[in-house]
Amino acid sequence: MLTVNLNTVIFPPPLGFCLLRAGFPSSKAMDYRTLPVDKWDENHVQCWLESTGIKKEYVEKLHAEEVTGPALMELDDSFLKGIGMKGGQIHMLICKRNELLQLQEKAQQGKNSSSKAPDRTEAQTEPVSSRDAPAQVKPSSDHRAAASSKKQRRSSQLKHGDDEVLELSNCRPFKSQDTYFKYVKDRVLAPESGVSDLITPCHEYKSFAIAAELNKNQLKSKFACEVIRFASACMNIRTNGTIHFGIMDSVEDKGYKHGQIVGIKVKERECYVDALDHIEKCFQENKQEIARKCIHPPVFVEVISKDFQDQRFVVEVDIEPTSSLVKNSFFEVYLPKYNEESQKVTLTKEKAIYQRLGAKSEPVKPNNLATFIQSIQDRDAQRERAELSSTEVHTEASQNLGRKLAILLNDGKSYMDDSLRYILVTNRCEKDNLTCINFLMRLNIFCVFDFDEHSNVSGLYSKYKEHHAVRSYFLQDFSNESKTGNPPSQKHLCLFDQTSWVFCNRRSDFLGDEKPCDENTWIRTKKKYLKKAITRICDEILPKRSFIVLFLLLSPVQKPLVDTFQEFYTEMNGTEYIVCIAESKENYGKWANLAQASCSIETLEQCSIVGMKLSHVDATIQAMLPSTAQPRHLPVSTRGLCTLPSLEEEKLFSLEILCVDQCDDIKLDLLTEKEIQEIEQNFYKGRKIIWENFWLAEKRRCGEIIEGEACKDASKLLDDILRGSGLNYSVAKLKVFHHPGSGGSTIARQVLWKRRKDLRCAVIKTSYSPATVCEHALAFRDYDEKEISHCLPVLLLIEDYDEDYLEELRNELMDAVATRKINSPRPYFILMCCRRSNDPERLCKASPLDTVAVTHKLTDSEKSLFRTKLEKLKQKDVKPEFILTFVLMCEEFNETYVRDFVGHILLDIDRSSRDTCLMRYVALLNFYVPNSYISLSHCEAFLGLGAYAERKLRAYDFKSHLSEQVRMIFIELRESTTYISSVRIIHCLVAKEILHQLSGNEPQSQLAMTLLQEKPLFENRFGREEFIKFIRDLFIRRDKRSRGDATDTLFSPFIEHVCKAEDCEKAIAILKAAYELLGKDAFFAQQLARLHYKNEKFEDAEHWAGVAKSRMPNDSYILDTEGQVYRKWFSFTVDKMTQEDTPQSIIQKIGIALKAMKCFRAAQQAAKAEYDSMNNAGYFGEVEVRCRLLRFLSTLDVFHRNPQGEYSELVKYLITDYVPKDIEKTWAKLHSRLKGLRQNLYNALEWISEDLSYFQTDKNQEKDEEDERDEKEEQIYNPRKWLKRQSEVYAKFFISTSLMGDSNSALETQLMRRMNIYKSGGGNVTNILSFLTDKKEARSAEKLENILSFYTENPLRDRLEDNDLINYILCHITLSCLAPGSAKLVSVQTLRELSARFFKAKRPFPASAHFLLTLLYWPDEALDKEPNPHKDEILNSALQTLKRLYDIKKKDVPTRKKRIYTPFFLGKGYGLAKIVHKNKIDKLISGSLDEKRMKWLHGTVWNIAKIRDILKRVSGWTKDRDLFIRGHVKELPILPLHRDSVPPGNENVTFYLGFSFKGLVAFNIEVENNAAISRTQGI
Repeated sequence: MLTVNLNTVIFPPPLGFCLLRAGFPSSKAMDYRTLPVDKWDENHVQCWLESTGIKKEYVEKLHAEEVTGPALMELDDSFLKGIGMKGGQIHMLICKRNELLQLQEKAQQGKNSSSKAPDRTEAQTEPVSSRDAPAQVKPSSDHRAAASSKKQRRSSQLKHGDDEVLELSNCRPFKSQDTYFKYVKDRVLAPESGVSDLITPCHEYKSFAIAAELNKNQLKSKFACEVIRFASACMNIRTNGTIHFGIMDSVEDKGYKHGQIVGIKVKERECYVDALDHIEKCFQENKQEIARKCIHPPVFVEVISKDFQDQRFVVEVDIEPTSSLVKNSFFEVYLPKYNEESQKVTLTKEKAIYQRLGAKSEPVKPNNLATFIQSIQDRDAQRERAELSSTEVHTEASQNLGRKLAILLNDGKSYMDDSLRYILVTNRCEKDNLTCINFLMRLNIFCVFDFDEHSNVSGLYSKYKEHHAVRSYFLQDFSNESKTGNPPSQKHLCLFDQTSWVFCNRRSDFLGDEKPCDENTWIRTKKKYLKKAITRICDEILPKRSFIVLFLLLSPVQKPLVDTFQEFYTEMNGTEYIVCIAESKENYGKWANLAQASCSIETLEQCSIVGMKLSHVDATIQAMLPSTAQPRHLPVSTRGLCTLPSLEEEKLFSLEILCVDQCDDIKLDLLTEKEIQEIEQNFYKGRKIIWENFWLAEKRRCGEIIEGEACKDASKLLDDILRGSGLNYSVAKLKVFHHPGSGGSTIARQVLWKRRKDLRCAVIKTSYSPATVCEHALAFRDYDEKEISHCLPVLLLIEDYDEDYLEELRNELMDAVATRKINSPRPYFILMCCRRSNDPERLCKASPLDTVAVTHKLTDSEKSLFRTKLEKLKQKDVKPEFILTFVLMCEEFNETYVRDFVGHILLDIDRSSRDTCLMRYVALLNFYVPNSYISLSHCEAFLGLGAYAERKLRAYDFKSHLSEQVRMIFIELRESTTYISSVRIIHCLVAKEILHQLSGNEPQSQLAMTLLQEKPLFENRFGREEFIKFIRDLFIRRDKRSRGDATDTLFSPFIEHVCKAEDCEKAIAILKAAYELLGKDAFFAQQLARLHYKNEKFEDAEHWAGVAKSRMPNDSYILDTEGQVYRKWFSFTVDKMTQEDTPQSIIQKIGIALKAMKCFRAAQQAAKAEYDSMNNAGYFGEVEVRCRLLRFLSTLDVFHRNPQGEYSELVKYLITDYVPKDIEKTWAKLHSRLKGLRQNLYNALEWISEDLSYFQTDKNQEKDEEDERDEKEEQIYNPRKWLKRQSEVYAKFFISTSLMGDSNSALETQLMRRMNIYKSGGGNVTNILSFLTDKKEARSAEKLENILSFYTENPLRDRLEDNDLINYILCHITLSCLAPGSAKLVSVQTLRELSARFFKAKRPFPASAHFLLTLLYWPDEALDKEPNPHKDEILNSALQTLKRLYDIKKKDVPTRKKRIYTPFFLGKGYGLAKIVHKNKIDKLISGSLDEKRMKWLHGTVWNIAKIRDILKRVSGWTKDRDLFIRGHVKELPILPLHRDSVPPGNENVTFYLGFSFKGLVAFNIEVENNAAISRTQGI
């Protein structure tokens, strides 16, 4: 019995209907089966009437009378007679109509009863419909967007109720033997049908679930019985038909729907084939052959499902009673029955003639038998006409596949969106097709999943790599490497700059272990990697709606390709951004039949281009591309041009290359005026300028770009560099420092645009390493040049860079140029460095010869230009709110104007809306974190927008979900390295005003706390690393003047604001919340420790320092913070604790100090193991806490002073075994640790002294004297002064003349003498050299003579300790510089004899010892008249040791951070007089400190005559860019201060010689006897 719910079961629409709904024309009418009767129009009624067998003339009359579905339901005899219809036809029509109405009524009753069932659950009634379902049963788009494919699969496993909507499926085409055709479990076929036009098959369903499990004989008889009954009925009626086994047919199958595909297990196919042998038993003998020909063999259609554990089939038998076979025959049959008792197959007792009545096969009643037989001839005639009609060639109107292709790829626009990326999935490409895929060469392909194992040899990859630079991977490598948990991996993989080609089934030509595998092995071993890669691409790498997945089916399809579709379908929530192109319908058919396990065939058809020749696809897509395929060109040294193919350009992926004909490939006629205006407005609203802006201005399609004074200044400086005026560098720098939003980036790019025709220009992508950029820059310079010695200079723009990165890049470039051994009058490279700064004028003042400052202030001429431009924009009907940044620039970002402007915009804003809340979050980040933004993906997640929209919403605009005010404030931009679409506030000053004006009474700490609780922002996977980085910077990043910030801060500006404007407790609370949210980050715990001890909450500070250490136990900075906690705690207890000390409190205070020392010692050890930093804070901290402890101990009664005011009792306790009785027991645990205090303090002071001897410490030049009063400031900005002061404290507490007089120990006597030396200002290398910087030289000389008096009168006889000897010799050298005629001085020969132990003894000595050897043993014309190779050995050994110790000291720290310090130079005198200190040279340089520093930097110091008069110029030579000098006999290597200062080739050179702790250094290198070729270099 047929029971079906016409209101819920979805019938399969024909292809024409699918195309019609997709927006494509079709000549076919909508199938009447897709709608309930009351929704039919006259066309639906006409189709139904034709299926009932009503004569055609009456069908046409009823159509002409506009009989619709509702009219059909009301038809009666009188109406039908009125149109001339005969009685027999009226009777048949009324019967058919009543059957139809009865069917619909039962279906409605079934629906109502099921909806009232008490045990029906929501899960059972949840729709599982295709998104192609008709409107009345289609779930909402919101529901579809939210529903996951897993949820759909779970639902489809349930037994479905009558009221549940199932996805429909089409039947296998009649007589089709297509082995690729599949059914999908739990979809439904159209209801069983009756006779239509005799050619269209009628259908009958049998579940056959029980019969399929019977024994062979039972199964055969059951199967044969059903087939023969159905077949004879079809043959008697002369209609084609198909009977299906494995399809639900009865309401008795509880929980299933009529037509639901379930499938049956087929143990042996032969059983079904052999079952048809019953034909010979059931048909009359003379009809058996006819029956055999009419009844086709069984077809086994596989039922697929993602959840099937066993294989199932639908078994189908086609019946085709052709007129030539069945003419004039009727078929009377027996039916086979299985007898349970005899267990044999028997036949029915009587024959029967079956016919198709409606959707059933019924026997002809005896009283109708004669009439039935008489009508055979009529049926034969109908069959012949039907066959004749079906053989006529019907020329269907071909589909408009070109328009469909345009809609699928670019929403029907006339050209494609070049911002879209493509992911290509393809299989084997035949040789003939390689000529038809040129469009792929021009698409922006992100990656390719290639299932052709021979692709590299003869397939698509072999052609693609001829045009593009490609990175090839195997599936497992790509899935692992494309992780974004480690952000640099994307950049190292060049994911966004080169196409990634993923060989999904290995490579046949690969020599390694990777070999192709079969389908089953692939599914078992590789499918998991495919899933991982696709998930990461969709969720973490590519933004939503920014890419299309293109399936290009070029050869027969295999299962892995279908698995790829299913993974993308799942991740992208449908086929919205998936397109399939297949020229072969057969290839497409197999793919679609396998893919329908995920979505319906109809859905696939909507997103597929099938049957269009590949060459036509190629031409159609190329015509839609927004740019032509014309080549790009670069300038060459001969003033001509060279072509730059895409392949070569993509190899230089770390550079964004600016060509001579940049943008000329754009099809200007395709750009509408509106689009041009949008490009212009985006720039004036605040988005970074793009090359199209300059190009359109040159083409006069938009207004000119203003050229400000700073742009002219930058151009002049660039011309000076190119002319070689001043100095000659191989790598020159041109710096542009600019206020945020002042147009610095525009100026830099404007300079590049203007010079693109006479220089090679590019923008550096700082996401790549300096080494990579250097390699590409050299290749870019040399590309297609005949003589690399005459190449054009390369102008490289680097923006918002890190100083370390810039310095490393510059060194890489200089070293690379140096190896070329080429001398050029112009620089090889010019680095134009553009960076934001809050104080650009200060930075320009510090380096005026190569720096341009861009501020918010406009010159009078600029004001006029800006006003004129603003008026022109207004004349174009451009509203000021659309060009806000430009308007603010015109007003010079005046604070009052910005305040009023923001207030006007925010006047009527809804403060409670989500988009306003989002704006406040963005403002918070933008104001406190430079260059911050929030990705569009995060914004969408926060606003609750769907992941993938419907196709009709493909042009979906994020802005449409924002209020008008928020749209004005936001700028949408794209991050250059990962191409993340993101938003920020138009200017940081506007962000500041938004925070102020929208805060009301809510403090900013509360806003930040609310931000931390926004789960959608923190759980959004795409772009998560960047977002978390900005959140970290909000709480942790400190301002530093060295980075261009206005001030140096102790905490992040936001935390400092909260502490100042609110209170410390709120700052602590917000940091705690951030600590918990961001994975209990150790650096947040460190900040909490610092914040607590700054506010004198030492117990809490101790806790958080411990937390930080537990998470990063070997980080020297965190260990130093722990030490600072105890140091501050100790100082607090000593300085601010007012109550009288008790023995116990004294012990506690000392204990805190000892804890601090322990932590600082741990920090020192950790710092030694860190090769990327030089953290000396542990030594400074140890010295400070030990000196502070000395002060505290000296105040205790137990250590009373002697009558002379000396701390003799304390000194005696600290350096001898003596212990006062008062503390003997109470301090029992402290004695051993306190008695090491002096030696440890001495060791730390020595380490700091040696460290300061290596590197420059000129930060104090940027500080005012008043700033240096603070201890910590002094430590950072004037460490030499700090060291001297701490040395004096050290000496003060350990001097005791009484102890020296009472002692019989030579050791103690020597210690006291050493303390006196310290007290006098000596004691270590740095202290001694600091006398040379004293403005009062006579005073310094007197002090040095006093210091020398403390040493023995005969040091050759009375052996000094190593450090004492070093200091003794250095005192003589220093005194010689200050007072050459001093009586205390000894000869150089004596000093040489004293230093003999430094090269004779087989033990290590400090670097200062080897440094002294280079000074003393440098050839002296008075002392070294005879060549002495032994002295060369001493020099060479000392130089090698200095270099080795320097490398250990410097580790991997960038040179910029630790510039070598050169204290002495070689002068024209003899003996000690030949040693000239740097300070003497400084005194001969006029100008301020900054001006002096610039003269050193640019080498102009060597042009000063007085300096040339006192320094000796020495001769040397170069070999392969290495510099050498003659020592006493042998050659010695010399370090050029900058490698590019060494001329190429083998040349004789002269230079000034400096002495440093790194070795001998050459300054002002010049080729001998050729003053014209000068390569001057400073430090």
